[in-house]
Amino acid sequence: MSAVVLVRGAGDLATGTILRLHNCGFRVLAVECARPSAIRRRAAFCEAVFDGAATVEGVTARLIDRIEQADAVWNAGEIPLIVDETASCAASCAPAVLVDAILAKRNLGTTRDMAPITIGLGPGFTAGGDVDAVVETMRGHRLGRVIYEGAALPNTGVPGPIAGFAAERVIHAPASGAMTFVRSPEPVDIGSIVQKGQTIGFVGGVPVTATLDGVLRGLIREGYPVTEGLKIADIDPRAQEVQNCTTVSDKARAIAGGVLEAMLHLAGERGVSLL
Repeated sequence: MSAVVLVRGAGDLATGTILRLHNCGFRVLAVECARPSAIRRRAAFCEAVFDGAATVEGVTARLIDRIEQADAVWNAGEIPLIVDETASCAASCAPAVLVDAILAKRNLGTTRDMAPITIGLGPGFTAGGDVDAVVETMRGHRLGRVIYEGAALPNTGVPGPIAGFAAERVIHAPASGAMTFVRSPEPVDIGSIVQKGQTIGFVGGVPVTATLDGVLRGLIREGYPVTEGLKIADIDPRAQEVQNCTTVSDKARAIAGGVLEAMLHLAGERGVSLL
């Protein structure tokens, strides 16, 4: 039986890591907060918090109430996911590896004593300090690179460019309030083709408009109580890439490769069994 790998967070980037490790035969346990704010909902295991289960690329994450239920989910070939914002379950499940994939741009409580191997994704962690290794998350030449001493590149606040568009791809809430969807004349949701200036939803009654032409790759869950400025939507300018809405991104796959590399490298170096 393979080692337990505990992954903090199950948003779309974390899902890339969870999926990669699951497909490599590891027993992955995902932990999430009570109200995750995923944008790329159809490529994020955290939707299981709301729906009880979420399937991405043929693999299902299933919500559990108690850590004792994890074995049954693993035996069914699925990924157990539990609401545990502080990852307190690490004390009882004794993971060989803990991956902090919250992507909060800061450390929300991960320490090196939580597992024999600890890995942090992106800025907010220091390899050799609060974690054993850091994986670079910024798009570009360093994406997915494993850092064993030091930190990832600082957050710029600007998303990586796709087809020449960067900041325009991401839409932030124009106000605070509950997210509501457009129902007519045609429903607008993830996968819809939208045009610049088109109303794609409402926050507290304030229209949310598309910032460019393309496919709506991400849209926060309907009814979610958002605050002004929160990221709530993502447009891919490549309208023909509709299938990308439901699959793990190139960025998430690159990060996942870095996590796997760091795990195997550190396990070999320290004699940590991953079997």
